[in-house]
Order: sequence, then structure tokens, then C-alpha cells
Amino acid sequence: MAIGNIYVIAGVAVIGGGLFGFDISSLSAQLGTQSYKCYFNQGPDGPPFSDAEYCTGPRPLVQGGITASMSAGSWAGALFSGPLSDRLGRKWSIIIGTIFWAIGSAICSASQNIGMLCAGRAINGFAIGIESAQVPVYIAELAPPSKRGRFIAFQQWAITWGILIMYYMSYGSSFIGGRTAQTYSTTPFRLPWALQIIPGLFLGGMMFLLPESPRWLARKDRWEDCHAVLTLVHGRGDSSHPFVMSELQDIKDMAEFERRHADVTYLDLFKPAMINRTLIGLFMQIWSQLTGMNVMMYYINNIFAMAGYEGNAALLASSVNYCINVLCTLPAIIWMDRWGRRPTLLVGAFFMCLWMCVNAGVMGSYGRVVPGGVDGVPSQSMEVTGAPAKALIASTYLFVASFAPTWGPVSWAYPPELFPLALRGKGVALATSGNWAFNTALGLFVPEAFANIKWKTYLVFAVFLFAAFWHVFFLFPETAGRTLEETTAIFEDPNGIKYIGTPAWKTRVASKASRAAERGDLSAKYGDKQAMTPPNERAVHSETNV
Repeated sequence: MAIGNIYVIAGVAVIGGGLFGFDISSLSAQLGTQSYKCYFNQGPDGPPFSDAEYCTGPRPLVQGGITASMSAGSWAGALFSGPLSDRLGRKWSIIIGTIFWAIGSAICSASQNIGMLCAGRAINGFAIGIESAQVPVYIAELAPPSKRGRFIAFQQWAITWGILIMYYMSYGSSFIGGRTAQTYSTTPFRLPWALQIIPGLFLGGMMFLLPESPRWLARKDRWEDCHAVLTLVHGRGDSSHPFVMSELQDIKDMAEFERRHADVTYLDLFKPAMINRTLIGLFMQIWSQLTGMNVMMYYINNIFAMAGYEGNAALLASSVNYCINVLCTLPAIIWMDRWGRRPTLLVGAFFMCLWMCVNAGVMGSYGRVVPGGVDGVPSQSMEVTGAPAKALIASTYLFVASFAPTWGPVSWAYPPELFPLALRGKGVALATSGNWAFNTALGLFVPEAFANIKWKTYLVFAVFLFAAFWHVFFLFPETAGRTLEETTAIFEDPNGIKYIGTPAWKTRVASKASRAAERGDLSAKYGDKQAMTPPNERAVHSETNV
């Protein structure tokens, strides 16, 4: 018997997001340790280049490549996941991703050189690409409209927990062995990289107990199974529950419309009627990377090293960042469906831009250039002390506190809401591939940027955030509270702008009416005369009544 509790379903599925979090901190927690620096050392300090007690570690560009190898694999995995999901289903795509995760983690743990480490991280990335693209789709197609944002936001919360758990595992492991080039042990990085296999295997096993997406089942003409899943998840066993019947009819109407366009490819995403949705989904993920958040995650130890922290103090200061990330994601889980997507994104972009400007001002005004970098690490190119150092750390923490309840969860919730059923798997896969393509580029760019343009790196991200604010304002419509079929109709509004639909700034949150409909009161959302009309017509009607 499949599990029908949507909280359990989401709680299990988002472990796929937790794997992404594990991968982020499994590397960031190691960058400052002697075990990592010495085992993968490229000089000039430390064996085999000198007898120094401390090692320089990989060169900045090579370190960027190690970091980016995961993102490159994720880009490929995200694109691969679209056809995989359409063919085998959302559920089996997630299961297949866990197999790649176990293989990649084993290779990372057994790494003998940088090349092997990059290969393992690329395979891990391939798994994360599949999970990050298909877990939001799976949850979006199962969750009730009024709480869809909340359940997909669990993905971001799982990422933050994955980061935090792996970071503290790595921190505890760092005490194994010595702290010099002559006494270090490889266990501090091999042990955490091996242990991360466990949650992947748990996810793969538990997915067998969860139902398949009802909308994917509908695409395959498995209507009895589709009805059974809707009854299990939304009807509490009542197959004739008004909301179950309404949603089943919505899916049937949309499926019948899309049956005429059954053979779709990635190229269909770039046709005139779809290009706006495709670009919104793609830039939702691209902007989430260009906020600079993952810079704060991957290279946080370098930032704190420039602020004068070293050793255990740097590791503990970095862990505060991850704790803030976990705690500040909670408000989005609770209230994001009430706030709506647009206000959440606009507020987040404004404050993140502000904190990036503060960081640039502090480093530019009070920072001192260190030839060769702090501790011989070129990307730690400046040093700041005293009150300015505290201001740098505080604004870094505030930046994370601004990202966590805004762009973090919305970037996963929004893309699955944009695309029609026939193109949803491929559309979200393409959008997520944009995330990983820019993650790859930033992984290579940031160490070199800190080494060469120094504090101006923060200004680059501030400019991106300024542009993102206005892009969201003019082109990102509100989707909170609508069924996936109704959201499609926003873009097909005959009274809207050609190929764009209802102007974004005219769209509103519909969660209150959706909650009433889920309790069986369809007239609360559609009105007595609209309660049983086709979904495309409902959405246009409700746009003027919500």
C-alpha cells in the first residue's frame, strides 16, 4: 500500500535536495583543512614541493575545476532527467538518481588524485541534476494548490539541513589525525564522503513506498491509477470527494488539449507560445545562482579567512552561516503560499543587493591587499581586521538570512508551476540545467575573481541582483494558490499580451480560495456558475475575482 500523507511524501522526496546540500558542504568544509590541502597539494608550500609544515593545496583554477565538476555533472543530469522522467515517470527518475549518487560518493571517498575526485564529483553531480529537476516536479504534481509552495520549499530546507549536517560531520572528522603536512590523515575527507551514501540509499528505498505522480499517470492514459492516487493523497479515501473530482476533471481537460501535441521535444519550449515561460523558468534558476549565494556556501571559509579567522574558529564561524540558512528557511515553508512568489522574490533581491554593496564597501574601504594571499591562498587576496571585519561577517550572515526565506525556496517552487503537463518534465529540466550551467561557471570564476578583482567581486553580484529585481517585477507572474492547469491559462489569457498573457504585475495570490476548494467548496474559488467549467476558462475568470 502506497503512502498517501503528503507531508511524508514530500519529506521523503526532498532528501534528494539534502544530497545537494551534502555535496556543497562536503567540499566547503574541507577547503581549509590540511588533510585536503596536503593530499591534493599543487604547491608551492608543503610536500612534495617543500618541507613546510602547511600545504598550499590545489591552485585556484584547479580548485575552481574541482568545485565546478559537480555542477557540470548536474547540468548534464538535469537535461537527461527530462526525457527520463517523461519515459519512466517522476518516481523512477528519483530512484535512478540515487544509484548514481552512491557510485559517485564511493569514487570520491576512494579518490587517489584530483582527476578521480573530479570524476566522482561529476557523477555525484549527475545524480543531483536528476534529483534537483524532478523532485520539485514530483511534489508539484502531487501537492494541493494552496500548499504547493510549502511542500516544494521543503526541498530548499532539506538542502540547508544537508549542508549543516555534512558540515558538522566534516568538522568532527577534521580532528582525526594531525594538523601538519607530516602528521595529517586522509580520514577527515574520506569518512564524510563515504557516509553521504547512506541518505541516498534511504531515499531510493523509501521511494518504492510512495505513489507515482497522478499527472504523469494521466499522460500515460492510466486513468484508474491517476484517480486512485488523487483519492489517496487528497480525498482521504473518498474517491468522490469534490476536490478530487474537480482536479481529475482539470487534468482530463488539460490532457485532452495536450494530446494533440503529444510528441514534444526540447525545441517545443522555444516556440512563440512557450518562449516566455521557458525564459522565466530558466532565469528563475539562473538568477538564483547569480545572487551569489552559492559563493557564500562554497567559499565561506575563504571569506572568513580574509576576516582574520583561522583553524577551528573559521570552521565554527562558517557553521553559523549554515545554521542561519536552516532557520531562516522556515518562514518560507510556513507562509510562502500566503506571501506569494512575486513579493518574496522582490524583497529578497532588494536586501541581497544591499548586503552585497555593504560587503564591497567594507572590503574596498578597509581591506588591505595581501601579496600571494592570506596563508598563501591567492583567492584570499585581502585582509580586513577589527570592526570592519565584524561588519563583513555580519553582512555575510544577513545576506544568507535574506536569501534563505526568499530566493532559496521560490527558485525550486516556481519553475514546475510554469509549464503545461506535456512539457513540464522537460521545461523544469531545462530550467534546472541553467542553474547548474551558471553554478559551474561561478565555481570557476569566483576563486579567480577574488584573486584578481578582489572586493569588486561583490559589486558584480550586486549588479546581477539589481537586474533580477526588475526582471521579476515586469515578467514573473504570481502563481501561488492556483492549480497547475490554471497557471497555464495565465500565459494563454486572450485578453493579455500576445505570447506573454496576463501582465505579471496584475496577477495576485489565490491561496485563500484554493484552501476552500480543497475542503470541497468549489464555489468559493470559481463561483457557482464556474465551479464545473473547464480549467482554462476558470483561470481567466478567477484572475479578475481573486
